[in-house]
Amino acid sequence: MGFLKSALWALPLWAICALVGADQVVGTDPEAGLPFWAWEDGALEIRLVQRLPDQTRAFFIGRGFSSAAADRVARSCVFQAIMRNRAQGGQTPVLGIDLTDWRLDAGAGVRALVSKDVWDAEWVAAGESEAARIAFRWSLFPTTQELRGGDYNWGMISLGVPPGTRLDLMLSWTIDAEPRGAVLRGLTCAPEEILEPKQE
Repeated sequence: MGFLKSALWALPLWAICALVGADQVVGTDPEAGLPFWAWEDGALEIRLVQRLPDQTRAFFIGRGFSSAAADRVARSCVFQAIMRNRAQGGQTPVLGIDLTDWRLDAGAGVRALVSKDVWDAEWVAAGESEAARIAFRWSLFPTTQELRGGDYNWGMISLGVPPGTRLDLMLSWTIDAEPRGAVLRGLTCAPEEILEPKQE
């Protein structure tokens, strides 16, 4: 299976897109009021909703992080991820997600997402509390996940690029251990919102 995954990421982006038949969906999330990008194909539904940097700062400061650590996460392009196995009843396929196989291209070469382990090492080195680190780990989407019919999960993912960055995100998943892939094109990280004082 490792060979198949390696071969998948060696393909050009257009070829990966051709591996699945569905198109991406772009819209505005009704609850967050922010843009989302989604991919739906067979049993799979993946939706990524922008998070404003200030939302992320406030969330992590409220869970015991220092302002500097919360700002570091907020400036790393965080999305709320919702993933679902839409299959229902009977012998439903198992949807496998492994975020270590996801890649992004923001114009400076293909790179991996920022993993929980990378973040945790940074928080330990910075002296962030154990309680804050536990809250951080639980807030992120699990690195690996198996979803059976009707199952879903959500959590944050960090792409590790600055606010406002536009990128292509290469998704990877399995259906009953068979590798699949697709690309979300034109994904845009939420910008920093700086309010200028009104001129009197």
